[in-house]
Amino acid sequence: MSSEEFEKLHEIYKSLFEELKLLPEKALRSQGEERKRLVRTFDERKGEAEEVLEGMDEELRSAPSSYRNTMSTKLRMYHRDLGKLQRDMKTSDAGSSSQAGAGSHPAIYSSQNQQSTHVQSQRVLLLQGTDSLSNASQSIERTLRIAAETDQVGTDIIEELGGQREQLDRARNKLVDTGENLSKSRKILRAMSRRLMTNKLLLGVIIIMELAILAAVVYLKFFR
Repeated sequence: MSSEEFEKLHEIYKSLFEELKLLPEKALRSQGEERKRLVRTFDERKGEAEEVLEGMDEELRSAPSSYRNTMSTKLRMYHRDLGKLQRDMKTSDAGSSSQAGAGSHPAIYSSQNQQSTHVQSQRVLLLQGTDSLSNASQSIERTLRIAAETDQVGTDIIEELGGQREQLDRARNKLVDTGENLSKSRKILRAMSRRLMTNKLLLGVIIIMELAILAAVVYLKFFR
């Protein structure tokens, strides 16, 4: 059950009923074409009110039992009110017809029946249009909700990609720093390697010189 649709129909019925309540008294005070117009208007509005009550009854069939029972009682009361207004209208019409002559009454209701058929078809089209409009509105609401959710998802993805980009930038900067540190380390290692080779050469020269001096001392001491 759509509570919004039921309340909408309820408001339409109350508006029609308020208009219907005034017509019997107006018809009683009117004569001729004005009275005929009021009779036609009453039948049209009454038919519309009955159509609205049928729509409300359809909505109540899927309502919870507690709510359905309460509103069903109201609907029966509304039907009784319409019946009372119909009797009041006939009474006022009969009173007016007795003043204008007995021959005018059948002509009024013949025209009334033709108008009622046309009004019934118009009511059906009106209710169909209302249903189509309600379905279109619900479809638009769903579309807007999906669009909002999609937009939020897109925003979240963009924010996440922005965070990942920052992480990649930091990682790239760390790699650059690491590359620079490795270059410095290689230069230091090459310098240490050159110093080590130089120290080895100096040590070899010193050893050779010491051996030469030792040989010279031995020669001078024992062979001369």
